[in-house]
Amino acid sequence: MKAENNVGVKLAIVLVTSLFFLWGLSYGLVDVMNKNFQNHLHITQHESGYLQMAYFGAYFIIALPAGYLAQRFSYKIGILFGLSLYAIGCLLIIPATNMANFHFFLFAFFVLACGLGSLETNANPYITKLGGEKGASFRINAAQSFNGLGSVLGPLIAGYLFLSITKAPEDASDELKEQLLLQNMGNVQLVYVGIAIIVVLIALAFMFSKMPEYNANDTKQDSHSGLPLSVFKKGHFSFGLLAQFLYIAAQVGAGAFFINYAVEHYEGLKDSKGAYYLSIALAAFMLGRILTTPLMRRFSASKILGLYSLINVVMCIVLYVATGFFSIIVLIALFFFMSISFPTIFALATANLTSSETKFASSLLIMSIIGGAIMPSLMGMVNDKHGTDVGFAMLTPCFAFVAWYGFFGSRVKGAKNE
Repeated sequence: MKAENNVGVKLAIVLVTSLFFLWGLSYGLVDVMNKNFQNHLHITQHESGYLQMAYFGAYFIIALPAGYLAQRFSYKIGILFGLSLYAIGCLLIIPATNMANFHFFLFAFFVLACGLGSLETNANPYITKLGGEKGASFRINAAQSFNGLGSVLGPLIAGYLFLSITKAPEDASDELKEQLLLQNMGNVQLVYVGIAIIVVLIALAFMFSKMPEYNANDTKQDSHSGLPLSVFKKGHFSFGLLAQFLYIAAQVGAGAFFINYAVEHYEGLKDSKGAYYLSIALAAFMLGRILTTPLMRRFSASKILGLYSLINVVMCIVLYVATGFFSIIVLIALFFFMSISFPTIFALATANLTSSETKFASSLLIMSIIGGAIMPSLMGMVNDKHGTDVGFAMLTPCFAFVAWYGFFGSRVKGAKNE
């Protein structure tokens, strides 16, 4: 029986880790779509920020229903629900591209992101429970490394298929503009239909696999039913909720306007090359997780979070004054030091919680991703008026609070941190 349980746990870890790859791929694509829509649908940076508003706003709306599914039924049901919405959202890209309508794209990405929000609400806490609590930060960061792999592939695919189709000059003929638009939209449709097929196949794998609902080491019992509002009395969770909100705001803002910053600060840089540098930044993001995750077995995850976030405070200040290729290097470094923030905050904020508290806390932490819906629109408005260097300076206080949380706010009352 024990051997069967071990096999079930290993299978669950493999399948759940595939989910991290899937939403990483989607995230990598959506950051490039900002610039793509600016080029081919002729919208401003402020307007393109609505894409992140629809995308990450969906996380806020779906988090509690997805958490309820996990609490009422199981993590597996919540995951299948998320995969279904993910596939539907991808298929909605078909009419969106046929109409070349930005507002329909917003709706399609909203549905798609509702699926991703359900996946994150269930997969993040599930991976932390598939083993002892001491190794939770290690497991979630290891799984998030595959999220990084998907994020790297996204801009490479989008840069090659989307941004390689140059923006039509203002004085171009209507026929040329129509030709470039149709070619671009056709490539967008091809990519998302392909993702939909992969998502359906993974959903089938989940459907026919036996997965453990709880790890045997989880001995905490819930003393009440209903919403465990007592979780708000635990400072390490409440501060973690705010830290996650601010961190996601910073991460999404940085990704959404990476290409805009790059082409503004490196003279002669083309959009497709900017997407290439974005893929390098996301590779640095993945590398940061790969290199840092083993360190969490020897050093405090909270202190690493604090140090990395403090470094990013400095990076944002440098980005305000940097120019040329050096500014690209600094921007890439920013992503390296952001790498472990989300999973580490998640693990620290949900430490020492009961099963029902963990599920409720997970929903709230996913809802905090609404920060990613708010910041890009604000940054886009600032960028249109003052330039992207000022927009990136807005991220400084976000990283400053996350640094404080890592060093001080994440301490669990009555217990020692890892």
